[in-house]
Amino acid sequence: MTFRCLVIRELVSWRFFDLLEQSVILLKNDHILGAQILLRSAIETLSLLIYTNQKMESIVRTGEGFHEFSSKTSRLLLGSKNKTTSTISIHISTILEAFEKQYNGTMDVYDNLSESTHPNYQGFTRGYSKNDFDNFKVNFENCWVDNFKDPLEGLIDLFLRIFEFEYNEQWPEKFEKFEKWIEKNDKKLENTK
Repeated sequence: MTFRCLVIRELVSWRFFDLLEQSVILLKNDHILGAQILLRSAIETLSLLIYTNQKMESIVRTGEGFHEFSSKTSRLLLGSKNKTTSTISIHISTILEAFEKQYNGTMDVYDNLSESTHPNYQGFTRGYSKNDFDNFKVNFENCWVDNFKDPLEGLIDLFLRIFEFEYNEQWPEKFEKFEKWIEKNDKKLENTK
């Protein structure tokens, strides 16, 4: 299972930076909707690292949940919703809860980005129209830059900093303790398979 944890960490890194790089490119070219959608995906990806960190720490602290976590690491790596694999993925809301638990307010940012992603008021009406209520007119135009560009650069920077902290500081410490815990509890773990 430790190998799966290592693989999750590295896959998160590759996907997170790929998504953020593309988000920044779109942001610099005023393609705000696409930048927001990619940032939202990057947050989902980062949540896998935080979730893994929390699970390793919890097992070391409580001594419980090792075998369940082993199954979950398989589901994180091999799970799918579209049945391309026989393993069912873990719903992203479960993983995002770990992010919110560690970084209060994350879900507010994620939910706001989700509003842009979906064709509802923010992602539809506010994104592409301006209302002139006095004259009963609707002007159709791309309003993404005016309405949503300002906070994006700061959000990208914030989540990049969270990634760096979780990847470079939290994960190595938690993983080392997790490995030592496994070594110490090896016989017990074998007997409880």
